[in-house]
Amino acid sequence: MTAITQQQVEAVIQTYIDPYLQKDLISAKAITAIRIEGGSITVEVALGFPSKGYNVTLTQQLQSSIATLAGVDTVTVNIHNHVVTHAVQKGVKPLQGVKNIIAIASGKGGVGKSTTAVNFALALVAEGAKVGILDADIYGPSQPRMLGATEKPESKDGRTLEPVIRYQLQSMSIGYLVAEESPMIWRGPMVTQALEQLLRDTNWSELDYLIIDLPPGTGDTQLTLAQKIPVSGAVIVTTPQDIALIDARKGLKMFEQVNVPVLGIVENMSIHICSHCGHAEHIFGSGGGERMSQEQHVDFLGSLPLDIKIREDADNGQPTVVAEPDGKIAQIYRDIARRVTGKLSLQAKDYSNKFPNIMIQNT
Repeated sequence: MTAITQQQVEAVIQTYIDPYLQKDLISAKAITAIRIEGGSITVEVALGFPSKGYNVTLTQQLQSSIATLAGVDTVTVNIHNHVVTHAVQKGVKPLQGVKNIIAIASGKGGVGKSTTAVNFALALVAEGAKVGILDADIYGPSQPRMLGATEKPESKDGRTLEPVIRYQLQSMSIGYLVAEESPMIWRGPMVTQALEQLLRDTNWSELDYLIIDLPPGTGDTQLTLAQKIPVSGAVIVTTPQDIALIDARKGLKMFEQVNVPVLGIVENMSIHICSHCGHAEHIFGSGGGERMSQEQHVDFLGSLPLDIKIREDADNGQPTVVAEPDGKIAQIYRDIARRVTGKLSLQAKDYSNKFPNIMIQNT
């Protein structure tokens, strides 16, 4: 019997295009070892994104592909996840305790950005990542209500704040520090300063990802934040409606101007299915998010339905990903989370902490 070679195993692995890396695992350098002992094959896979909900599918796919080789008896697949720090804008240093910051943005309000942001963050938790969320909307903070959190953050040293933790998600919001009904009558510079303090004075604990729920719009506040906060990538949330897409394009262009990669577009409220009769209707139009992604040459990450449960769950302080973790909507959020972080895993890594600080002294 002819012995199985590593080249044969690699060849069959290359026939599978990973949906989150959008390339085969060999080209993506995700295969770290192939061990062949007679008819027993062991494959070590290292993914740079959290993939708990995908591991079984990937394992079965590799096993079935490799099993087609003559002489193969058993195939063992070991999947490891290792999230690293990725590069940010030039001149901006990564944040202590945070590997990657992902901004969730929209050009206008009312498109479900905050609901998408919290479910996206919780989906990453479900996939096995350590995650935090910063509510950057000073005028209309919504994350405390969506997470069902009412307590004030603790301060152990009198200078910094401990994040409020719900559903294994670390969170911070101005809403934790002021009464829910109190209006924030602040000018732009005060808002920017407050957000920077919330970001940098929170003791984030070894996060793989910090999700920033940006306020809607593309004004001075958003531009300043995009320039000062070390962002690894951004996600644009829109609805299929033309008026929302016009503003979503502005948000996308803003990130391009400050050299923040746009990881993709999420289309919210894409279709409504009547809970009584099952009739499906595109209330806000159809296909707008996909058309925009094609026009702007960015990834279309997925679409979410206009479903009353998403709104009810968020209002009740238990977002859909945790309220119905095995439901169809939760699985859509988790798929989007894998697509975003899979795309991010292929970007340039940050090596700033690998280089020594060079000090020149006069002697």
